Amino acid sequence: MNITSNAVKPGLKQWLTSDTPQSRWQAKCGRAWLGWLKFTENRLAMIGLSIVLALILVTIFAPLLAPYDPLAADLANRIQSPSAEHWFGTDQLGRDILSRLIYGAQYTLMIVALVVITAAPVGLLVGTAAGFFGGWIDATLMRITDIFLAFPKLILALAFVSALGPGIENAVLAIALTAWPPYARIARAETITVRRSDYIEAARLQGVSNMGLILGHITPMCVSSLVVRVTLDMAGMILIAAGLGFLGLGAQPPMPEWGAMVSEGRQFLLEQWWVSTVPGLAIFVVSLGFNLLGDGLRDVLDPRGGD
Repeated sequence: MNITSNAVKPGLKQWLTSDTPQSRWQAKCGRAWLGWLKFTENRLAMIGLSIVLALILVTIFAPLLAPYDPLAADLANRIQSPSAEHWFGTDQLGRDILSRLIYGAQYTLMIVALVVITAAPVGLLVGTAAGFFGGWIDATLMRITDIFLAFPKLILALAFVSALGPGIENAVLAIALTAWPPYARIARAETITVRRSDYIEAARLQGVSNMGLILGHITPMCVSSLVVRVTLDMAGMILIAAGLGFLGLGAQPPMPEWGAMVSEGRQFLLEQWWVSTVPGLAIFVVSLGFNLLGDGLRDVLDPRGGD
């Protein structure tokens, strides 16, 4: 905490920690700064943030980091054990596992990002609408939500992908269709809490429409809880995507997707353990990173969750 505080110039630090902010922007920056200081006190959360940032950097600089072409087969070097030439060995087609692991990070991050930008807004809209209007709208939307929640996510995703056909696009759509119900529940609970607040009634008296109230006043109140839940759910999204890839319903060969890599190496698991173990460890580490990051964000954005 001291190192982080000292990294900020005294004038800026005083501006951020002022008890009497002169503008809304200053107040927001001050809250963000205090939240960051609290976040940095959580060592596990910082480890999670480091893992996620490393994943993003690997994704961006994959062409520079990968020593070999991830799709180039070399049967003369098939099933080579880890060495100085191939740090994580090679697979059954002689492809460098490290290179495939690096490029596979792109697919992992892409799947998570697409699911989040698809499922989170849908869940937020459904939940705020149900909580704000109540009555038959609430009952209808929540019963639809309950139907989706009644099925395990992986089983429901398998059903959707089986109907839509294998492929990474259909896998993203299937995971998104199974991911939005918890966000709707959270948004509905937050909306019910604030919909009778004085500032909502004041905005209504000023002539703000129902849509304006939902988008401009209620939705921002739900964002912090939603961000925490989304971050915690990212690990589950990665595991479901890897499960679909393992079963051959996600990314298709020769794409270097981590779940598909585990599946391709399972027949060599007893003797050539690195073919499946290395991508499996990558899935584990990244999932752990998102979980640790989510726990840290929960402590900062939703203090009630940390009690």
